[in-house]
Parts: sequence; structure tokens; C-alpha cells
Amino acid sequence: MAATLVQEIAVASSDERTKPRAASADFDGLRPAVRAPVLIVEDDADLREMMAQLLQLEGFDAHTVANGREALDYLKDDGAPPRLILLDMMMPVMDGWEFRREQQRSPKLAEVPVIVLSALDQTRVGDIGAVAFLKKPLDFDRLLDLVRRYCG
Repeated sequence: MAATLVQEIAVASSDERTKPRAASADFDGLRPAVRAPVLIVEDDADLREMMAQLLQLEGFDAHTVANGREALDYLKDDGAPPRLILLDMMMPVMDGWEFRREQQRSPKLAEVPVIVLSALDQTRVGDIGAVAFLKKPLDFDRLLDLVRRYCG
């Protein structure tokens, strides 16, 4: 008699998907509860949510915003800065270049490492002082490796 394995996957409601959730505790006994805060600055809602869910599943405390202006507002309001910022470059309202200029002017935020995420070639992005560059479409394994390196 063949055994059947059924795996249930919980699907969040649309309201829950728009807000980043804190990662759950060490749910499988294999991953440490890292809880390092990571800010995702990305205007593509699907990609933003996918990255947040991936990081949360890996034990990181992912927060999301849709552009550089929202990122600066979030960073002003929050007490401690994130351990890492994942930054898209081409966004409405405030793009990644302008965000980086503002970030580097702030003593509180200037030291927060930034990983650039862009469909542009790295040469077109220029030297904005990022610790790493990932070309879109993203290699999520490489993304996780980089996040672990800078948040570990």
C-alpha cells in the first residue's frame, strides 16, 4: 500500500501579503533565528514581497518600502538602522542614486551596507559605494549568500 504525503501550504490573504511579517521562530530546527533587520527598497511589488518572504523564511527580519523616499521616512522613524539595505536603482518618487546620496549624508545611516539590485549593467549604475551588485533577474541563492555575509 503506497503512502500518500500531503503537504498543506498556507496562503496569506492579500492584506497580509502587503505587510512584511516577522520571521517565525526556528520552525524546522535547522535554521538559527537570525532576526537581523534587512530593508528592501524595491518598486516592483511582486519582487519586493518575494524577497521579503524568502528572507523571513531564512530567519531575517525583512521590512519593505517601494521607493527611496519611503526608505528615508522609514529609517527616520525607526530606532536602530537595519543591518543591510537591498536597493533597487530605478524607482519612481526617489530613485536609488538619490537615496544613496541622502543615506551617505546621515551619520546614523551612512555605515549601513547596501546591496544594489538592478536590471542595468553595473557600469551604468556607477560607483555608489555599494558592498555588492546583483543583476536582475535575481539569483536568489546569491542574494541569500550576500545577506548572510553582511548580517551574520
